[in-house]
Amino acid sequence: MATTLARLTCDEPTARRLATFFDERLGDDVAVAAFESDERQWAVEITFSTSPDQNAIRELVETGGLDPAGLRFSELSEKDWVAASLADLTPVRAGRFLVHGAHHRGQFPLNLVGIEIEAALAFGTGHHGTTRGCLQALDALLKRRRRLHLLDVGTGTGVLAIAAAKVLHSRVLTTDIDPVAVQVANANARHNGVGIFITNRVADGRRALPWRGPFDLILANILLGPLSRMAPQLVSRLAPGGSVVLSGLLPNQANAAVAAYRTQGLALVRRAVLENWVTLVMKRRQK
Repeated sequence: MATTLARLTCDEPTARRLATFFDERLGDDVAVAAFESDERQWAVEITFSTSPDQNAIRELVETGGLDPAGLRFSELSEKDWVAASLADLTPVRAGRFLVHGAHHRGQFPLNLVGIEIEAALAFGTGHHGTTRGCLQALDALLKRRRRLHLLDVGTGTGVLAIAAAKVLHSRVLTTDIDPVAVQVANANARHNGVGIFITNRVADGRRALPWRGPFDLILANILLGPLSRMAPQLVSRLAPGGSVVLSGLLPNQANAAVAAYRTQGLALVRRAVLENWVTLVMKRRQK
């Protein structure tokens, strides 16, 4: 199955503005990213799980204030994803966790928690600033509590769920809107010896989450649009005194995410920035 990628280049302020603009208008079945492509330019990429209406996307680009002539579409095969993900896949340290490939197995201190992830047809090898930020936040939270009912929303390759299961040795629930991601997460959980603890389900991004809770900790490394829309759902499933870890946010999007969850009664505990991506930790008051 091919994936369609739409890409355009512009300056940094425009890229950040357009990424937010596209995310708010294109829904949960696409991934939007803005990043520095070289020393002088930034790029905005939109990844579609199904073939989009290219003329409609060009019109949307024009509505966003940019010339659609610079928009380029390409088809990425499954093999392309694997090759791209495998490039420069070096071990990544985040707190006590070390995310690595099979070729680095056993090449790290025993006091670290190894998570072996091979690049595959889902995002999440630990290299992205959002994944590392979530792992660092998870590490800090697990040092305070060793018994947690945990939900991972948008699990991808399952890195965060595997990290939690390896420390907690208890059940972790996950969801993702991509069936391929759920298959990959299941395989990775089994490969890391924690398949017995992790239960993954495919979620419909437009409907209620398949898990009811209450949860002591919810991890959601997705995008601002779905994070904001899901705030009432997520908080309704949060136990008193529970925490949410939110990521997939650019610095200029963080305040909007904080506001969405403050409206639901949560307080900001921690804000961290890694590689120009923000991770937030917010907490529900004890009743």
